Amino acid sequence: LAEAGCRVDVAFCPERIAEGHALEELHTLPQIIGADEDRAAERATALFERVAAKTIRTTTKEAELAKLFTNTWRYMKFAVANQFFMIADQAGVDYTNVLRAVREDYPRAKDLPGPGFAAGPCLFKDTMQLSAFTADHFPMGQAAMQVNEGLRAYIVSALERRYGGLQGRTVGILGMAFKAESDDTRASLSYKLRKLLAWAGARVVCTDPFVEDDRLTTLDCVLKESDVLVLGAPHQAYRNLAIGGKDLVDVWGAMGQGIQL
Repeated sequence: LAEAGCRVDVAFCPERIAEGHALEELHTLPQIIGADEDRAAERATALFERVAAKTIRTTTKEAELAKLFTNTWRYMKFAVANQFFMIADQAGVDYTNVLRAVREDYPRAKDLPGPGFAAGPCLFKDTMQLSAFTADHFPMGQAAMQVNEGLRAYIVSALERRYGGLQGRTVGILGMAFKAESDDTRASLSYKLRKLLAWAGARVVCTDPFVEDDRLTTLDCVLKESDVLVLGAPHQAYRNLAIGGKDLVDVWGAMGQGIQL
C-alpha cells in the first residue's frame, strides 16, 4: 500500500470480549487503542468511539502486553482455584465449605473463582505466548498451565483409586464444549479427559446439548449407561439434574451437590 502511494496508519486494538457476550461487551468494555503515531491513534479512536464505552490510548507494545496480561491473569486465577481444590481434596476437606468460608463477606477474596476446566482458544494460548515472549522465563505461567491442564489427570487418578482401576467401567461426560452455554470445543478439556479415561481402560460416553459431533450420544443414553458421571461443561441443562444416585464428579459445584470428586 505504501509503495502504491497510500498513507498507511497502524493501530493495534485488541479485543477482550468474553465468548458469547460480544454484542453486550462491544458496547460496555473500554477499547484499548495501541498506536505509536498520533494520526493512527486518532483514526482508530474515531472508529471505536462509535461503539465502545470509552477508549484507552497506549503504544502498540503496551496494547499487546495489556491483552496478554489480561488473559494470562485470568488463566492464573483459575490455576490458583484448581490448585486450592486439589490441596483440599488431598487433605480430605470439603472444598465447597472452604470456598464459602474464604469468600463470604470478605471483599478481598471475592475474585477467587471456583475450580473447573480452564480451557478454550484464548487463555491457554496467550499464557503460552507470553511464556515464549520471555524465552520461557515465566515460571508462574508454566505452573498455571501445568495445574489447569493437569486437572483432568487428577480426576482420572482419583477415579482409578476409587474403583481399583477403570477397566470395565463406563464413564459419562456431561458437556464437551470448553465453557458453559457454548458449542465451541477448541482446546476443550472434556475431549482431553475423554482420551485419558479411554487410555485408562474406561468406556466413555459423552453428550452435549450444543455441540454437533457424531461421536456424542443423548443425555438419556449417558445417564442410563454410565457408572460414574463427570461434569465437563456446566451448562444450565445440567443444573440440578436427576442422576439416579450415580457417582458424580463435579469440580465446578454446578449440579446442586457442591464440589464433588
